[in-house]
Amino acid sequence: MDSADVKRLKALEQENSRLKKLLAEAALDNEVLKAINLKKW
Repeated sequence: MDSADVKRLKALEQENSRLKKLLAEAALDNEVLKAINLKKW
């Protein structure tokens, strides 16, 4: 593995981490909205 591959791998790992965080936040928002919706009815 040369240095370009290592840099690319690190960039991909950072992007993957960012996307996982966004997905977790979206899932949490979805759960909160479901809970609010259930309490309204």
